[in-house]
Amino acid sequence: MYQDTIAAIATAVGEGSISVIRLSGNQASHIAEKMIGKKLRDRRITFAQARDTNGEVVDEVVVALMKGPHSYTKEDVVEISCHGGHLPAQKIMKLCLSFGARQANPGEFTLRSFLNGRIDLAQAEAVLDIVQANTNEGLRLAVGGLAGRLSEPVKDIKGKLLLALAYLTAKIDFPEDEVDTQAEVDIPGLLDEARQALHELIENADAGIIYRQGIRAAIVGRPNVGKSSLLNRLLGSDRAIVTPIAGTTRDTLEESANVNGIPFVLVDTAGIRETLDPIETVGVERTRKAISQASLVLFVVDASQPVSSDDMKIASDVKDFKVVLIANKCDIAKPSSFEWLGVGSHVAVSALTGVGIENLRDEIARRALNGKLISSDQAAITNPRHKVSLETADAHLDAAQISLAKAMPDDFVTIDLKAALNALGEITGENVSEELLNEIFSRFCVGK
Repeated sequence: MYQDTIAAIATAVGEGSISVIRLSGNQASHIAEKMIGKKLRDRRITFAQARDTNGEVVDEVVVALMKGPHSYTKEDVVEISCHGGHLPAQKIMKLCLSFGARQANPGEFTLRSFLNGRIDLAQAEAVLDIVQANTNEGLRLAVGGLAGRLSEPVKDIKGKLLLALAYLTAKIDFPEDEVDTQAEVDIPGLLDEARQALHELIENADAGIIYRQGIRAAIVGRPNVGKSSLLNRLLGSDRAIVTPIAGTTRDTLEESANVNGIPFVLVDTAGIRETLDPIETVGVERTRKAISQASLVLFVVDASQPVSSDDMKIASDVKDFKVVLIANKCDIAKPSSFEWLGVGSHVAVSALTGVGIENLRDEIARRALNGKLISSDQAAITNPRHKVSLETADAHLDAAQISLAKAMPDDFVTIDLKAALNALGEITGENVSEELLNEIFSRFCVGK
């Protein structure tokens, strides 16, 4: 338990219906009682007037006390709700500090929750994922993380490794003693089970990270194939200027979109073609840069026209990228087969009428996730840090299995088992440096 009491404004800055000031620590209730002149009761709401040191009323407030360990931080927590607006919250915050509280650091309430054992580190990071979620799917995965959907399988894997390590350590420490056959442990079997569970988590990691972080997609094609119209259709609003004149788009235009639960940054680009226009040339160069920065390329062709040399040149430019080929204007022409462009099968759509757009959204999501969909009951890795730790643990278990297969001394196996456990401990927080904790919680807002 910390000895000091922290305070922070927990609501966003600006005008609103209410503002909330949060206190946590062994002096939280004492500080609030000095401010309102009333005794607080655990899990009871108290209506009062907040007064400054001169007895002047600052605001009418509603105060709630949650005594530890039954609180977010497992410490005494007080939440003071005042009228929304900058001044009331700031004045009450200053009173909290004058009565003995300290300004909380970013994420310090959640840090205390972790350090006091209410949640593990993976759950603490899920709190930030909930705050930053941009789609319902991202929110679902984050809430699952807070509920322990990742922590539980990691703890199960650790349990298997700890059992194997304990058995091998006993054999090493007591080589002259006979091992009780009733207590003999199937080390190869335990390592096989642990690695299989690790592989299941790692297999879904890229999809989970995309749901959390999103993906960047560049919409490319020659002029006047309907790229801007497609962007507007995917956004559900007229964001890009659309005209019959080829080359209307001269610069890149970026917009955020929710595509089947995945946060996308869609980049509308200038049409790619050979041109002497200096402005259009700059636009084409920016298009090529947008392609290089994208994780997915939406290559649009005009289904009402034959494939042109410009289409073929673009196909060559994007062949090394992950591509969805879109045959637009299918409302006025039956799409031909574009497989020979070398970028896979196509999706026929009409950006003008909306025909085929749902099929396109499904295909974009499928390609973004490499076909990996995460069901509601699956554990999901949504943090790149966690994926690295799992891969590190898997590498050490691979080394441990090689040592077993070669009948090497047990010491070689235990070294890798300990390293694997340390890597997994970085996910749940048993083995974590102060530097890493500071880096993680510095991304939180003050008051969370």
